Amino acid sequence: MEKRARTQLALGLFLILVAAFLAALRFYPSLRALIPSFAWPMWVVIAGGIILLIGLLVGAPGMAVPACIVAGIGGILYYQNATGDWESWTYAWTLIPGFVGVGTILAGLLGQDFRQSVRGGLNLILTSAILFLVFAAIFGRLAILRPYQEYLLAGLFFLLGLWFIARGLTRSRRG
Repeated sequence: MEKRARTQLALGLFLILVAAFLAALRFYPSLRALIPSFAWPMWVVIAGGIILLIGLLVGAPGMAVPACIVAGIGGILYYQNATGDWESWTYAWTLIPGFVGVGTILAGLLGQDFRQSVRGGLNLILTSAILFLVFAAIFGRLAILRPYQEYLLAGLFFLLGLWFIARGLTRSRRG
């Protein structure tokens, strides 16, 4: 069976199971007790898990990337909902490239080009972490860094400069 047919078969089967579950809830309301009560952002995290599960079922390791994005955004929303810190979106969005990096590494572990996936994923995670720290420092939201906040931006640029120099030197040796 070709990949497209497997994808459609798995997705169709999944949708039929969801429809059967929803119909069973309608006919037997007591089944609602089986559904755990989560804060609403957890349903976004669960949706990411379902996307990953569908990708695994159909043999599409690349589905790990959107699964990690959805689950990661669900995690951010969970934090914000629990703390009421909705202003953290001013810098929390910078974590999304990191979620792509995690998904890329996971896709590599599940069957895509492992070495390339890990290299690309780690670069995205590092970029995301740097952006997160820079934007959090600019908006003054990281309590851990408050005593050093005036030096943080300069230190981050210094470390980023060192990283580019080291990367350039290692590439020139390979080439």
